[in-house]
Amino acid sequence: MLNRRLLRIKVMQALYSYHQAVGADALLAQDRIAAAFEPDLNAEQAPDRRMLEGQRKLGEAQFREWHRTGAIASELEDKAVKEAVNDAVDFYQKQVKKEATFYSGQLLHGAESIHDQYLRLLNLPAALLGVLEEEGVRESRRRLGPREDALNTDRLAQNMAIAKLLANEQLQDLTIRRKLAWDGAEAEDALRAAWREEMHADETVRAYLAGKPTGLEETDYEADMEILRHIYKEFVFKGEALPRYIESADLNWEENRPIVRNLVLKTLKMLPFAATEKQELMNLSANWADDKEFAETLYNQTLANDAKMEQLIAGSVQNWDVERVALLDKIILKMALTEMQLFRGIPVKVTINEYIEISKLYSTPKSKQFVNGILDKLAQDLAASGDIRKSGRGLLDNQ
Repeated sequence: MLNRRLLRIKVMQALYSYHQAVGADALLAQDRIAAAFEPDLNAEQAPDRRMLEGQRKLGEAQFREWHRTGAIASELEDKAVKEAVNDAVDFYQKQVKKEATFYSGQLLHGAESIHDQYLRLLNLPAALLGVLEEEGVRESRRRLGPREDALNTDRLAQNMAIAKLLANEQLQDLTIRRKLAWDGAEAEDALRAAWREEMHADETVRAYLAGKPTGLEETDYEADMEILRHIYKEFVFKGEALPRYIESADLNWEENRPIVRNLVLKTLKMLPFAATEKQELMNLSANWADDKEFAETLYNQTLANDAKMEQLIAGSVQNWDVERVALLDKIILKMALTEMQLFRGIPVKVTINEYIEISKLYSTPKSKQFVNGILDKLAQDLAASGDIRKSGRGLLDNQ
């Protein structure tokens, strides 16, 4: 199921994308200033190019100063420059608000898409049966008869575990409502390649297809369920063709894969021989409402406290300009500091350890020591000043 570390990663990615977009918006704002002082080649009187160039440079410099300090020089006398700078600032501020809202939505979509991927993969066996039927028809039409290595796939076509999975009413309903069937040319081609190049030669698959049912329904069901687990483990979450296709369609597959794998395999455990079509499927998390609130709050408050956290980091980075700190490291530090102060039920040590692990996965080789050192120092300072107060079961204030 979804864990808090993955949520922190989703927040980090959303914040990184936000800062990248805002950086691009600042350049677009400066482009507006440059456009305001482009020579009008259709004017009756020849434009003063030197004056326009000077106005452009002054306007861009004033915008950069505003971007750094938040203030426009009050003594600015050139009306045209002032108007151009105000227009750029207004454009930039509107864009920043749009970016914050957009990437907040992307954050939640990224988390919720994990559940959709899980449901879509539950529909993969239905598509596999279609591939097997297609392969059978192709073999039957061969002029020289079936190939020597052709497999009789009847046992898989009659697999009771697959039938029980596909009969699940909740899966059927969600598949229709959210359009999560395993279909489309690329998806079907990937499954076809997985069958021909990987499953077809797999010893476990061949042994299952060559075996005969025992005549004991529950025993046969266990064998059917075991081959279904094997297909998921070896060809969906490992293998070549299917993982390659899934990763090309989902850029976050590598980090989402363990969660989706866990959801799929736990679902199969929940479908014993006695399970009915009413069996409930797995949820994204034990309490998605709480997890969603955690992610949204962490994202929004990290943005709201950006300037404050920037100052805290700057005061802790000795002999190093904070502007030279890698953007991702700053985002990780700001998230951790926000979490320490905002979420009173999460121990400081847990927060520090989580962000150290995230820095190891996503940032530079030296980021682990850097993040650890800064957070350890600031945690002590903030606890001493009363800005960090922890309370709750198993926690003492300021510990």
